[in-house]
Amino acid sequence: MESLATALSAGPVVLDGGLATELAAAGHDLSDHLWSARLLHDQPEAIIAAHLAFLRAGAQVVITASYQATFEGLARAGFDDRAATTLLTRSVTLAREARQRVETAGPLWVAASVGPYGAMLADGSEYRGRYGLSVDELVRFHRRRMAVLAEAGADVLALETVPDVVEAEAMLRVVQESGTPAWLSYTIDGDRTRAGQPLEEAFRLAADVPEVIAVGVNCSDPGDVAHATAVAAEVTGKPVVAYPNSGEIWDATARTWTGEPGWGPEPVRTWIDAGARLVGGCCRVTPAQITDLSTHLRRR
Repeated sequence: MESLATALSAGPVVLDGGLATELAAAGHDLSDHLWSARLLHDQPEAIIAAHLAFLRAGAQVVITASYQATFEGLARAGFDDRAATTLLTRSVTLAREARQRVETAGPLWVAASVGPYGAMLADGSEYRGRYGLSVDELVRFHRRRMAVLAEAGADVLALETVPDVVEAEAMLRVVQESGTPAWLSYTIDGDRTRAGQPLEEAFRLAADVPEVIAVGVNCSDPGDVAHATAVAAEVTGKPVVAYPNSGEIWDATARTWTGEPGWGPEPVRTWIDAGARLVGGCCRVTPAQITDLSTHLRRR
């Protein structure tokens, strides 16, 4: 099968949308600190169904339900190392199973989600960064699960929702050790990472890492993406990945989403014009919206 890196050199590739959004819409309770990763154990068929919804909507890449699956987080939930390895492996297996159930004329890829250290804490730390850990400590945290996900047969590792250049440096070190293809995607606020570092500094870390096939942003406001995409393309010379949230804001007090969505085919076109080649959505982006995007790109 053609590699994702090769496909990106030929034109835009469509990512999926919010996996947890689709699972919640199907009625699954994601309030556990493991979030969607809990379903890897409890209801694996639900994960396949969510992947299928996006693939049938036109996504060419699906991201696994491993964002919040870590050895440490799973241990807190009562899973020993062997069980954790099984669940991490299963996240890739389920995505591959969904891919096999879809008839398509073109290739489809599986990206293994590697969420940040803060995702394991389940306290919003991935939107702040600066955990007080060294690069070496973060390398030790990420190394085992990244190895399991790569060995499970993922086409690429999605180093995603990274808030901090310190964590990015650690993740990139592991990628270089293993030689596994990956993309690096920060969560940002305006023209800086969530931890406050300039985007030029953040993206430059990946510029000379051959294993990194794309660099960009996710789980951010759509309005911040065009500038970040242009910076990433200029600083690294690599294809850019862009999959922000819908633009709505979660009101924790009212427990509801507020504001107007800013995600859609028209904004995505501006990201592509700025250098984005791997495009999709994160939280609150649905299969219907991915269909709109896929249809729009076919007409370009």
